[in-house]
Amino acid sequence: MLELLGNSFVIFFVVIDPIGLAPIFMALTPGVSEARRRSMALRATLLAAIILVLFALVGAPLLEALGVGLPAFRIAGGLLLFFLAMDMVFARHSGMRSPTASEEHEAEQRDDISVFPLAFPLIAGPGALTTILLLTGSREDDPLAFVAVLAVLLLVLGLALAALLLAARLMRHLGQTGTNVISRVLGVILAALATQFVLDGLREGLFGQPLEDAAYFVLPSGAA
Repeated sequence: MLELLGNSFVIFFVVIDPIGLAPIFMALTPGVSEARRRSMALRATLLAAIILVLFALVGAPLLEALGVGLPAFRIAGGLLLFFLAMDMVFARHSGMRSPTASEEHEAEQRDDISVFPLAFPLIAGPGALTTILLLTGSREDDPLAFVAVLAVLLLVLGLALAALLLAARLMRHLGQTGTNVISRVLGVILAALATQFVLDGLREGLFGQPLEDAAYFVLPSGAA
């Protein structure tokens, strides 16, 4: 259980990237009062939490209804997260973890960005939605593990909220260079985790070997 909690925290922290949210939030709210920023940060985080929890509850049944097995989703999700990691490492704008140019332009026309693009796709984006389903999809028969993963998600969302509320201070202390360095390091970690998701999906799909709860991200030694 402790390993599950630790692994869940790492991947949620990397995918949601609370520190990386701060400069994006500041860039999208120029000239906005501190009180207005706090209001948008609270609303966006609450909405993102609702989206992610609902997806955790209905995502697996939806896949089953579509005839998509978890091994296939692990492979597809791992590839998606790998592309997200590439964006982080090479600072590319694909819309997976930061708004595209058209989305930034649309956000500039809005008085309130708490729903779009802050809650979605910045916080509860494709990477976070994929991650929550990957971590909970095989845990429907283990309520304790399911609740533990959701608790870790809420903890990371709390950190994201703190980063948004303290965005101005974080930018003063870290600067753009500091946030870029942190984002690249987290991107390398995410690339490794995403690769493990693909390996796990191939192992389960090709060899029919279920994943072990105690080693969710690690293949047992000697595995084919």
